[in-house]
Amino acid sequence: MISRDEQPKVTIPLPEVAVLVVAHPQVVMTQAVLAGLAEQGGIVVVCDAKHMPAAMLMPLAGHFVQGERFALQAKASLPTRKRLWQSLVKAKIRAQARALTDLRGDDAGLAQLALRVRSGDPSNVEADAARRYWPALFADPRFRRDRHGGGPNALLNYGYAALRAIVARAICAAGLHPSLGLQHHNRYDAFRLADDVMEPFRPVVDRAALIHSVSHAPQVSLDREAKAALVGALMGRFRVAKESRTLFDIAGRTAASLVAVFAGERKTLLLPEL
Repeated sequence: MISRDEQPKVTIPLPEVAVLVVAHPQVVMTQAVLAGLAEQGGIVVVCDAKHMPAAMLMPLAGHFVQGERFALQAKASLPTRKRLWQSLVKAKIRAQARALTDLRGDDAGLAQLALRVRSGDPSNVEADAARRYWPALFADPRFRRDRHGGGPNALLNYGYAALRAIVARAICAAGLHPSLGLQHHNRYDAFRLADDVMEPFRPVVDRAALIHSVSHAPQVSLDREAKAALVGALMGRFRVAKESRTLFDIAGRTAASLVAVFAGERKTLLLPEL
C-alpha cells in the first residue's frame, strides 16, 4: 500500500490480511486486489460517508465440502437451533457479567440472570440483561443502545461491524452459509448466522468502547483514534484455557464446533470464556 510519495512504501502479503476496512473516499483498489483478498479468505468492509460500515465483500467458496455443510445447516432441526441459541445467550450474558465486574466492580445480577435462559430463550432473558447491562456499564441510567446514535453508540456500532466481519469470515471458512441464522430472521440481513454467533464476543467491543469514551469524555466521536482503539481490541490476544489465542482463532474454533453440532458429532458449541 502506498499512501503519499513522501511516506515509506508498506507491503503486506494478502494471506496476512483477514479484514480490510476501507473508510476514506480517496482509496482506490484494483480488481486484482479484491480477487486476491477473496482467494485468501479475506473480507473487505466498505464504509459510507459517515465512516460507518455499509457493505461487506465475502469469498464465495469457503470450504472444499461447502455444499455438504450448507445442506446440514439447512436441515438443522428447530430444537437444535433453539438449544444453540440458548447457549449463545447464556455465554453472552456471562460475558457481560464479567465485563461489569471487571470495569464496575459489580455484575448487576447478570450472572444469576444467565441461569434463567431456557431453550430458545422464550422469556427473552437477553433483553432483561440488556436493560441492566447498558446503564450499569456506562454508569448512566439514561443510556440506551442505539444503532443510529452518536457518541459511545457510534463506537459500539463500528466495533460490532468489525467483529461481525471476523465472525463471518470464520463461518465461511468452516463451510457454513452466513445468511442461514439460528435466531436472527431479518429478511434483509445477509449475515444472520454471523449476528447469532458473535453475541458472546460483543463485550470485547463494549470494553474498548467504554474505556475510550471515559478517557475522551465529554467529547466522544468516531475519529481515527477511536477506530484504532476498537479494531486494536479485536486484534489482541485472549487467554483461553491457559492459552493465548487470537479472536480469529477463537471464532474459527467456535464455527468448527457449530459444524460438528449440525453433523451430530457433538451436542454443544465451543464457546470459550475470554
